[in-house]
Amino acid sequence: MSLVGIGDIVGNAPKGVGAFNVIQLEHAEAIVAGAEAAGTPVVLQISENCVRYHGALAPIAAASLAVARAAAVPVAVHLDHATDRALVEEAAELGIGSVMFDASALPDEENVALTAEVAAHCHARGLWVEAELGEVGGKDGVHAPGARTRPHEAVDYVARTGVDALAVAVGSSHAMTTRDAVLDLELISALRAAVPVPLVLHGSSGVPDETLRAAVRHGMKKINIATHLNKTFTGAIRDHLAADERVVDSRVYLAAARTAVATEVTRLLKVLA
Repeated sequence: MSLVGIGDIVGNAPKGVGAFNVIQLEHAEAIVAGAEAAGTPVVLQISENCVRYHGALAPIAAASLAVARAAAVPVAVHLDHATDRALVEEAAELGIGSVMFDASALPDEENVALTAEVAAHCHARGLWVEAELGEVGGKDGVHAPGARTRPHEAVDYVARTGVDALAVAVGSSHAMTTRDAVLDLELISALRAAVPVPLVLHGSSGVPDETLRAAVRHGMKKINIATHLNKTFTGAIRDHLAADERVVDSRVYLAAARTAVATEVTRLLKVLA
């Protein structure tokens, strides 16, 4: 129970693993509460954007690690979408057990070389490493409209970088506020058959429940969700303040938001199970 490595969660999961992004302490508390209600392990993710918002990694990392250690279910704390190698090294020093290093915006050979260096550095310190394969033929990102990861390129990338998991482009997109993304399930199956490490679905907020279930059945293992929970969090605050304009204590409406996110995390974890 409590704080574990992400490799233990991913390696032991019979189906999909929910990985949810933390922005504030309330998010971490809500995500873990939702996982406890579902009786399911969970991953708390801290993105580079979140670090930028707080001005430093250490405070939000300390909070997330503390919440994880007190949990009644296994919880991993993961650095998400880090483009700064120094941030990766700091995460290791702070006790974060896994990182997603994102060099997908670089030319392919630079992506491979830098990711291989970071993976070697992390593995020497016991960290699990996820990476994202850049779009071949274009540098506007693996999740650009129409971008797809080709199985043979994914196999080569994993072999050359030594990463422990790979985020692939199969039709999802980051920061979607509608849940109508269409995934290429046949491609997911082909990638699962070819790639020797767990597959990660980024941009899962835009994917409907039934498609998430299908993606897991076809081979997706780690499912990243951020924007959807932000909508849930913000919507609960709006509703609470609209219902009572006299409220001024932020604990009151943040508690409502925390409860709403916990409930949605429980539901989503059951979708992935």
